[in-house]
Amino acid sequence: MSLLVVGLNHRTAPTSLLEQASVSATDAPKVLHDLIAATHVSEAIVLSTCNRIEIYAEVETFHGGVADISDQISRISGIDLADLAAHLYVHHDARAVGHLFSVVCGLDSMLVGESQILGQVRGAFRGAQAAGSVSGELSALFQAALRVGKRAHSETSIDAAGASIVAVGIQLAASSLGMLAEAPAVPVAAPGAGAGARGPAAGQAGATDCGPEIEPLPLAGARVLLVGAGAVGSLAAQTARRAGAADIVIANRTPARAARVADLHGGRVVGLTDLTHEITMADLVISSTGATGLVVEHDAVAAALAGRGGRPLVFLDLALPHDIDPAVRALPGVSLLDLEALRVALDGAQVAHDVEAVRSLVAAEVAGFLDRRRAVRVAPTVVALRAHADSVVHGELARLHTRLPDLDDREWDLVEGAVRRVVDKLLHAPTVRVQQLAGAPGGDSYAEALRELFDLPREVPAVVSAPDLDLVERS
Repeated sequence: MSLLVVGLNHRTAPTSLLEQASVSATDAPKVLHDLIAATHVSEAIVLSTCNRIEIYAEVETFHGGVADISDQISRISGIDLADLAAHLYVHHDARAVGHLFSVVCGLDSMLVGESQILGQVRGAFRGAQAAGSVSGELSALFQAALRVGKRAHSETSIDAAGASIVAVGIQLAASSLGMLAEAPAVPVAAPGAGAGARGPAAGQAGATDCGPEIEPLPLAGARVLLVGAGAVGSLAAQTARRAGAADIVIANRTPARAARVADLHGGRVVGLTDLTHEITMADLVISSTGATGLVVEHDAVAAALAGRGGRPLVFLDLALPHDIDPAVRALPGVSLLDLEALRVALDGAQVAHDVEAVRSLVAAEVAGFLDRRRAVRVAPTVVALRAHADSVVHGELARLHTRLPDLDDREWDLVEGAVRRVVDKLLHAPTVRVQQLAGAPGGDSYAEALRELFDLPREVPAVVSAPDLDLVERS
């Protein structure tokens, strides 16, 4: 048995494909049932968000598991497997563990450090538990991942990295628009606070011992157009509203998602076909669709400028790869800010430090999880060997008892004790050594050798069970 993850995300697939492959909470139980009914899959969890669809599984064989899971994603999306293959990624065993830990910490998100993914992973795990598609090692993996995610968001400042990028983008956009100098001053929260932050900044309101900081509303009275309504778009809407935007317009491929953002933060929904008109009316355009091609093109912006009367226009491109044609920078009155410019303004060294801190945490947690996993896998072999030895000793003592019926209790205790000590001494070295070697790469092979040498049964003794790794860590 081995761990496997097969999926596609905003880095490997266009938004349209991700939407086709998405799995709703209503459909998830059927998908999970089909997965564990497949030949090579014994456990499964489906993680489906705006920016990814991933299936985590415990599988009998690598190639068989990849085939079963890929076929399922093909059926979900309605896309032929040959066309889908170019967008899929596969991670096996240690790489699967590392990938999940990185995902739950926000390292693999479009906006690095966002904490929404932690709740989405928890929801996927609970959904699989309710559907009866997870137990054993996959359950232990997700328990460990959720604990790692909590550590990342409570022990580092990774939350603030993404929220601060949006906040700094708003500030730079306001400066380009010439709005900061005339904006009214009001108490505001520190960047990241109240915007999904769960790290040290969470719950703070930018206050000092002398009272709240006074900062201007950088977008007071501005009209903001949001292109994209995923996690990043929602955060941008929240930040723009807190920055004083008077009008927020949301355009998205899926109107229902745009409507949810509008309901949360106020605003109105328009279609992507209305982009040119809305750009004409906007002061700031923030794009974060996750598409693999350009969404806002040079010609559309040039056409919009004709009706603006020379008013300045700022584009804030939060997408990777870019949503907005870089050529718009050459148009009169247009400014374009992208993620690279924002990271420089934010202090790229601090962002890099936060990310590196989480990566180090993830690396240590992955190593610890794999060590515990190898030890758990060896334990049944050690127990089986001891049980086998005990059975042999019991049988031999029973036969000896019939041949030496005249021994009194004291003499019999001496004989039985001697036999058991000999067996214990013979087994001590191999059992201790195989437990030590289990922590090294390839440790499972030593347990397999013991099973072969002693002809041990493959069934796990009833007294052995995989520990709850979450509880082990806290004990």
